[in-house]
Amino acid sequence: MRYRPAWAVLATVAVAATLTACGRTGEDGGQAQPSSTVAAKAAGTITMWAMGNEGELLPGFVKKFEDANPGVTVKVTAVPWDAAYQKFQTAIASGNVPDVAMMPGLPVFKDAFAPVPGAIDTTGMYPGPVSTGTIGGRLLEVPWYVDVRVLYYRTDLAEKAGWKKAPATWDELRQMAKDMQRKAGAKWGIRLPAGTTGSFLSTLWMPWSNGAELMNADQSAWTLDTPEFAGAYEYLASYFTEGIADPNVDTATAAEVKDFLSGATPMVVDGPYVRSVIATAAGKEFASKYATAPLPKKESSISFVGGANLVVFKAAKNPDSAWKLVQWLSQAQTQAAWYAASGDLPAVRSAWQDPALASDPTLAAFGEQLTSAKAPPQIVSFDKVGAAGDSAIEKIVKGGVTVADALRELQQRADAIGES
Repeated sequence: MRYRPAWAVLATVAVAATLTACGRTGEDGGQAQPSSTVAAKAAGTITMWAMGNEGELLPGFVKKFEDANPGVTVKVTAVPWDAAYQKFQTAIASGNVPDVAMMPGLPVFKDAFAPVPGAIDTTGMYPGPVSTGTIGGRLLEVPWYVDVRVLYYRTDLAEKAGWKKAPATWDELRQMAKDMQRKAGAKWGIRLPAGTTGSFLSTLWMPWSNGAELMNADQSAWTLDTPEFAGAYEYLASYFTEGIADPNVDTATAAEVKDFLSGATPMVVDGPYVRSVIATAAGKEFASKYATAPLPKKESSISFVGGANLVVFKAAKNPDSAWKLVQWLSQAQTQAAWYAASGDLPAVRSAWQDPALASDPTLAAFGEQLTSAKAPPQIVSFDKVGAAGDSAIEKIVKGGVTVADALRELQQRADAIGES
């Protein structure tokens, strides 16, 4: 499942809201934390909210949990994406919250979440997803399913261009993109964001792989005007100045897949959701014409990680049973079964040993990439900084602004936005 625009919409609205205090992420506001426990057997009614496809699939899926816990009923409410933020805000303000909910690693509602009990074991999960639920040094959200970006490339056109394996380095990626144009007839070598909404987030793999960090160690300052960021943005800019990538690219998934299938743009960096779109559009036989691979390295190979987490609210009416449900949804066997039902990738490493995942050659790159994937800082102001980053990329690609000047302005804007 891809990092849906709906997550970004929810986050953007949250940034503008004043529901939570604007103090640093680690502050509790003096509120005592309730103890969290996991019931030996779930009982009573557990209320759960979930959005999108997950909200539609969960009612049938959790019947297995109900069978294993006689006497419990899980009541799932499917929440429309466009109503999610307002619904959560109203519920928290009134104290009429569900017991458990699907959440996108966002800090805006953090004061309403109960801390994760020690009985919920996250040690077998990929560290990147766990970091999305760790807010102010406390684990408040349990990873449920994950999204990570990898490289998609047309193997048939790559072979025509003289490439029999995926590019392993930044230099190889750029050369392969050029060869796809010159030798395989592609209009563009690779599809890259050029400054539209989400460009900063979608290209974070470049600065991260070049050794950059968004903030200093204690998250007290943004660190965007650095040699590592500059090197990454110079590399990004080279694709446009050399005519390898389209500066006026249509970033819609439908356009991306159309150009990938036609060969007009035979490489793209995106999440696992694209696999199902390709299969729907071109059929299973097209699987032999493309492959996925971990992102090429500079200093390292680091991708963005997203997805969805599970939270239990402090005001939950049946918290111990709610945590039992979260524990069940966090088990490797359950996560493998959820992948079969939904296509959502597991956060638990051992779930990837399930034959349905292990036997799919297009999934191996995602599992490998998850070992080093990272999430942005879990602070509310990140989305405003990300929007400023989108603007910086657009100025570099389309506005004739130098990388040095764009990063200097981005740093100034981030400093003004702050770290809360």
